[in-house]
Amino acid sequence: MVKVQIVEEKDPQAHASPYISPASSRTSSSISLSSVESDSPVDDESLLDRLAALKDIVPPTTRHSLVSKVSKTAAFVKRTSKFAGNVIWVVTTSALLIGLPLALILEDEAKVVAQENEILAQQQGTQQVRPLLFSTCSLSHTPSFQMVSGSSLYPPSPNAPKQGGQQGLVPPGF
Repeated sequence: MVKVQIVEEKDPQAHASPYISPASSRTSSSISLSSVESDSPVDDESLLDRLAALKDIVPPTTRHSLVSKVSKTAAFVKRTSKFAGNVIWVVTTSALLIGLPLALILEDEAKVVAQENEILAQQQGTQQVRPLLFSTCSLSHTPSFQMVSGSSLYPPSPNAPKQGGQQGLVPPGF
């Protein structure tokens, strides 16, 4: 059997605890905890030190499962980010190596088409201005020209059919 015995300290100031009452009776407490001054030295503990001390509270099986879940999650995030980085690298380099030259070629082609359209517009403008100039001349010895659809500036070839079905136009010398 266990016997419980209260041991009285001879010198109550030896341990200097703020919770020890100087009264001889342990059942009556005249000093409350709020009125006790904090005479104990304050240790400068960091948050890391406090978290490390909490490690003992969590059972080892729970700690092991938490650590394994965190490490698996970290490995998954690492693999996923590496894969995403590789995909982004491939897409970017492909766009630079294929897309950029293609865009430059399309831009050059658009410039050429714009120049051709400009030249055609200038030629059409010149052709529209010529008949107006020749038909408005007031000089009696200057002939008046008119553009007739289907007519050619070249004389008819001897082999060409007369007013029959019109064949394709062939420049002279062919």
